[in-house]
Amino acid sequence: MNPLEKTLDKSNAIIPDRSAPSLSMEPLIADVRTAMSDAEALLKATAQHGGEALDGIRARTRESMRTVNLRIADAQQAVAAQARDAAKATDRYVHQNPWTAIGIGAGVGLLMGFLLRRR
Repeated sequence: MNPLEKTLDKSNAIIPDRSAPSLSMEPLIADVRTAMSDAEALLKATAQHGGEALDGIRARTRESMRTVNLRIADAQQAVAAQARDAAKATDRYVHQNPWTAIGIGAGVGLLMGFLLRRR
């Protein structure tokens, strides 16, 4: 049983697992990917320049880039798994408490309608 199910069973409220990566990691992942592509371009631009020191730096940079790519892939999988778990927990809650879900949806709809009408 995952943490969302335990929380849902006890209080009928959906409380996200704060230990898992949040969906706000997506902009960070995009920024890291941009930095990675810039580093790859830099490696290609300096490929003609020789020297043992530069070759060592290139090798370490390539290895670091591989490691970062693997970590990004793991983070994306974790975010996707967290989103799936949240969707399943929400679906379960709505099926167990349909009138509460309808009331919440109606309340949010009324509030949004009221706020948008004022503009």
